[in-house]
Amino acid sequence: MAKRRPSGDGMVRKRKDGRWEGRIVVGHKENGDPIFRYIYADTQKELTAKLRQSIEAYQGVELTEESRMTLGQWLEQWLKNIAPTIRPSTLSRYEGTVRNHIVPYMGDKPISQITGKDIQKLYDTLVRQGNRNTGEGLASGTVRGIHAMFHEAMDAAQQASLIPRNPTEDIDAPKFNYKSKKVLTDEQLEKFMETIQRDSVWCDFFYAELTTGLRRGEICGLKWEDFDEAHSTLKVRRTIHEEKGGKLTAWDTKTAAGTRTIHLSPSTADLLRERKKTALTEWIFPHPWKPEQPTRPSAAYERMKILLKEAGLPDLRFHDLRHTFATHALTSGVDVKTLSGILGHTRAAFTLDTYTHTTGDMQKRAAEIVEEFLIDIFGEELKPWEESGKTAKAPSG
Repeated sequence: MAKRRPSGDGMVRKRKDGRWEGRIVVGHKENGDPIFRYIYADTQKELTAKLRQSIEAYQGVELTEESRMTLGQWLEQWLKNIAPTIRPSTLSRYEGTVRNHIVPYMGDKPISQITGKDIQKLYDTLVRQGNRNTGEGLASGTVRGIHAMFHEAMDAAQQASLIPRNPTEDIDAPKFNYKSKKVLTDEQLEKFMETIQRDSVWCDFFYAELTTGLRRGEICGLKWEDFDEAHSTLKVRRTIHEEKGGKLTAWDTKTAAGTRTIHLSPSTADLLRERKKTALTEWIFPHPWKPEQPTRPSAAYERMKILLKEAGLPDLRFHDLRHTFATHALTSGVDVKTLSGILGHTRAAFTLDTYTHTTGDMQKRAAEIVEEFLIDIFGEELKPWEESGKTAKAPSG
């Protein structure tokens, strides 16, 4: 019986067409036969350099026979493996990503041959013309989401001994191109508050949203057991997902950061205390006509649209109410790390990146803060920055 060749073992030959060919052992089949990776070059020197890189990459790696499968085949298998462990909405998004954005471009390539350059080329293409319906480029946030899913899938491939290492680690995650957030200004927020006060059914719901910044599914999923009257806190630990056909499902929050306790403003805490006195079910904000069920996220969205129109305000997404809360919190001096905890972000850096924009109100407040601390230092009656301005303007004697 032939001796089993170790992974990383290689050999070189010159082909009849003049090119140089090298091969190294990268794993073994079930019967013990070696699995080779072939490398080609125009010169022996170039091949030697490529072989050295490949031997280092595959040193200690033992790939299986399945490493010959295509990327498309692996992604299909991976989705089946993770389907029972993720939300239906997440699975649906992943399936769409694989079907529309990865397989059409590189699905037929063997998974063991996918490189960081291949992936970077894919992302560049998606940014330019990733929307297959319109031919337009995908948003940077969408491409980042694709990168996150791709990284997860290739990590699983590495653990399954299909690839020596995860090629997505060879490139940086696509950067965000931030667009201005749609938020309600002070004046618009006042109009919206006046409008919701005339809606006895939805007033409490939207007041709580604007003072907590909860995601739509999170505020719909609140139960009275989550409200601590004594300490004026609210535990966020589930989200309501509305499937096609109207079925409602309560899911735990996606991350440890998502499960959080937030301190309520005194007015919001008082609002919930009064509301609890007449509560009929476990839900803080139940379905208006079926109180045994939580409020439907779609119903909250539709009602928000009506209220915005009644108030004569610009059209917004529900998530823009969350942006409104976050922006006004920053304007009021809430630090980014604290705000990150309130919003349930995994990293404060993400909060900072998301809210790098400023509004006119924020700039005005910043100017007021600067003047306040200057007055604290120099005194109201002595404003050296004004005096120096006068001196600069005074004619020389």
